[in-house]
Amino acid sequence: MRVLVVEDETKMARLLCRGLGEQGLTAEIAPSGEAALSMARSRDYDAVILDVMLPGIDGFATCRRLRENGMSSPMLMLTARGSVQDRVAGLDGGADDYLTKPFSFAELLARLRALLRRRESESPSMLVAGDLSMDRSARKVWRGKKEIPLTGKEFALLEVFMRRPGQMLSRLELLEQAWDQDYQHRSNVIEVYIRYLRRKIDHPFATNTLETVRGAGYRLRKDGGR
Repeated sequence: MRVLVVEDETKMARLLCRGLGEQGLTAEIAPSGEAALSMARSRDYDAVILDVMLPGIDGFATCRRLRENGMSSPMLMLTARGSVQDRVAGLDGGADDYLTKPFSFAELLARLRALLRRRESESPSMLVAGDLSMDRSARKVWRGKKEIPLTGKEFALLEVFMRRPGQMLSRLELLEQAWDQDYQHRSNVIEVYIRYLRRKIDHPFATNTLETVRGAGYRLRKDGGR
């Protein structure tokens, strides 16, 4: 899962990203509200951790504008101001939860997990393409009745495809959705992991689920390769 951390304090932002990364989450930093709005237009995030005190537009305005732009992902606001008025302003602006600084990372993680669980319960857990199926909650994949073990990155990449079956996805789109923003775009990591996935979900079953669109990207067939 991908989390957007909107925080202008570099040390705090890096600590949050490192902690989230240790929990298996991909975290990206936006140092301002304007940067957060720009990043949210170009890629999807499963959750947002949003500081109130930001340069330029503040966290309240950023939250409100993200919602106006159609973002439905849960937002957890952080602030050094713990007044009731501030909490109400954040929640009325579209935040889902509110955490006052200083806080423990364990509490932040617990609140974030609760928000993500709530979102998962509101969205389909199962993704299906032909006889290829994925349980996002259990993090399991099957071809027919046979379970296919995948690594974390293989699962993340396949999930991007299964959310958009039949659509051509560019290499850059796949990098942005399954890897963090600091990854070297010139790397051949996508090609490598496409090969890994094909060896697991296609070759043993004599199928061709992941198609190469020459010069453009890759596509997962809606029929699952059958």
